Amino acid sequence: MSDATTPKTIIVTGAGSGIGYAVAEAFLKRGANVVLNGRTEAKLQDAAEHLRHADQIAIAPGDITRSETGQQLVDAAVERFGRLDVLFNNAGIFESKPFTDYSVDELDGYLGYLRGTFLGSQAAAQQMRRNGGGAIINITTILTLNGVKAIPSSAPIAAKGGINALTKSLAIELAPDNIRVNAVAPGIVPTPLYGELSDEQRAALHTMQPLGRYGEVSDIADAVLYLADASWVTGVILPVDGGVAAGGDGTAGIAA
Repeated sequence: MSDATTPKTIIVTGAGSGIGYAVAEAFLKRGANVVLNGRTEAKLQDAAEHLRHADQIAIAPGDITRSETGQQLVDAAVERFGRLDVLFNNAGIFESKPFTDYSVDELDGYLGYLRGTFLGSQAAAQQMRRNGGGAIINITTILTLNGVKAIPSSAPIAAKGGINALTKSLAIELAPDNIRVNAVAPGIVPTPLYGELSDEQRAALHTMQPLGRYGEVSDIADAVLYLADASWVTGVILPVDGGVAAGGDGTAGIAA
């Protein structure tokens, strides 16, 4: 692991917008080096320009569902910054629809992100062992913890459920290598995946949460920063959902 004087190096997938962008920004403000990943190079270039820390940023475009991309991201981190300390597996897709309406291709698309999380974590773990440890942080959803009738989403939740299981399994297997593996389970956090929302829709989303508001990307970034530093925490699926997982009204919980 890096010491107090050595900047950490972080890989963030899905970094072009939303939660990934917010997490990258939060780490950069801490002085960390960040590898930005996403499928579109132009979008990553635009994100990097807005983040304004060119000396701390590497851009590594690629589709995380492709088998070679995880290793390419690790190579980019090592070539530019000499090490890898944290992998944030954030990239994903989501669409709510009835169970019987999902196609095989759609299911395969969601499972591709499970495969990408698996293979990216595999490449990261090999490098983190050389560094003496590290942290892998995955994104899941509270829908894996509490089914919600109003949000049928069997295909993405099947994939996210696999990520939950992988998180716990790797936490035990990689603990002797000082590699901690955790996941954040967001509730409602409006991001570009939600599309444009009217003021009325936003007001309705606020009322669904026990704490009286929907989440902001900064709420998820705070949780990721915590898990990156929490040296005695591993194997945790951390709900960040305004209290819904504790017993909300059953209408909230859409994945961020």
